[in-house]
Order: sequence, then C-alpha cells, then structure tokens
Amino acid sequence: MFAFVEQRYPSFWPYIQLMRLDRPIGTLLLLWPTLWAVWIAGNGTPSLKTVVIFILGVIIMRAAGCVINDYADRDFDGDVERTKGRPLATGAISAKKALALFCGLGLLAFVLVLFLNELTFWLSFGGLGLAVLYPFTKRFTFMPQLFLGAAFSWAIPMAFAAETGAVPEIAWLLYVANLVWTVAYDTEYAMCDREDDLKLGIKSTAILFGDADRLMIAILQGLTLLALIMVGQRLEFSWPWYAGLAGMSLSFLFQHSLIRYRERWPSFHAFLNNHWAGACVFIGLYFQYF
Repeated sequence: MFAFVEQRYPSFWPYIQLMRLDRPIGTLLLLWPTLWAVWIAGNGTPSLKTVVIFILGVIIMRAAGCVINDYADRDFDGDVERTKGRPLATGAISAKKALALFCGLGLLAFVLVLFLNELTFWLSFGGLGLAVLYPFTKRFTFMPQLFLGAAFSWAIPMAFAAETGAVPEIAWLLYVANLVWTVAYDTEYAMCDREDDLKLGIKSTAILFGDADRLMIAILQGLTLLALIMVGQRLEFSWPWYAGLAGMSLSFLFQHSLIRYRERWPSFHAFLNNHWAGACVFIGLYFQYF
C-alpha cells in the first residue's frame, strides 16, 4: 500500500516504518475490539461521527504507540533479530525526531477527542498514559503484556462514553475480555523474541510462563471466550454472536497448531492470525444487529 512512498519519496519511508503503517496488523488488532464496543454501545447503529473518529483514533494511536515503543527500545532493538532493521535501531531516524513525531501524533489524537463529549475527553488521558507507560514496563515486570492489554482495551470504555455518555458494566466485561485476549496473543508474539530477550534482560510473559507458555495461552484464550459468552448472555444475543465466537475458537485452535514447537516464525504467524479471530467476532456482532 505504501510501496510508492518507498520508491518516490525514500526520505519519508523510515517514518512510515516507524509508525508501522506498512504493517497494519497492530492497527487491526486494536480496531476490531474498538468496533465491538462502538457497535454494542450504539445498539447496532452507532453514529457515523463516532465510527469515523474511533477508526481514525485507532490508526493514529497505534502509530503513536509504535513510535514511543521504538524510542523506548532503541538501545535494544539492534540486538534482536526481528527488530534490528527498525529505523531508530539503524539510525535512519534520530531519537529527537521520533519524540517530535510522537508528540505530533498525540496532538492529532487530542484534536479528535475534542469532537466527543466531556467524559470521553477525560478518559482519553488514561489511554495516553497507558500507551506511554507500556514500552517501559518490560524493564521492571514480566507482565508487560498486561499493560499492553490495558492500553489496547482502553478504547472500549471510551467508545461507550462517546456513544452513550456513560461506561456501563458491560463495557468493563468487554474490556476484561479484550485485555485477556491481548495478553494471550502478545505472549505468542513474545515467543518469537524469547531467546534474544533473555540475553538482553528484557522481561515478557513468554519468559515468565516458560514451558507452560502454550497452556497459559490456552487458558487465557478460554477466559476470553468465557467473558465474551457472558457479554452475549447479558445482552441476550442469539446465534450470530455465538457463530462469531465459534470462528474465534477455530482461530485459536489453528494458532496452537502453529506454536506447538515454539519456533520463531510459526509463533509470529500465530500472532498474526489473531486478526481473523477479532474479525470473526465483529462479523457475528454485525449480523446480530442486522
């Protein structure tokens, strides 16, 4: 999609890479649960303004999160096989310019929330704080994925606040479902870097879980499905919602076939497959209200 930038405007390419605009998987993993919340909060017919603002917000904040993550990891990424080509690791972009880009993206996101109500405005500061905090947590806790899950799920209460003016109990149940799912799929991601992270002293759930990693991922995925079933029961959803959850279950089973040997690239492909798990749930939700 952005290949023309690399060919015609090569000086901008490192910025595209820094924001991961050429790798949309993170945007999609953030987008699907955000759309779950927007659709449920809007009872199947959310306002166009809310939909547009949250989609733009997802794109901008995911890019901002990648920038601050690479800034935090700039002294480590060069020693990790998967990340050694990142622009800050290679010196294609300076740390000062990366910080300026993060501030610019944060300002854009701030402009977006100005179009929403006061509760959503104040909640947005929590999302920004979690986005900044997450990249640094891997230095002092083996559960940085928990902070990532909290950050990736923060759009859920914001979506309910924007659409209904309140954050009901069902929003927090959806929040927990997405937080647990995020810990599961980011553990798959961390399995790719486990050997490099051990050498560098970087912490992750993949290291914490050790040989129990696949079992813990299965438990976390099971808890995700349980929480989403509870969401369906409380909202009195019917078969389309549960068909979506069945699709998510099949995706989880496929992922376990990929991570069974704990190899780097199959684990990475298992992580990527979570995009389809999130899409299945949204498709089921869409037809639930259709």
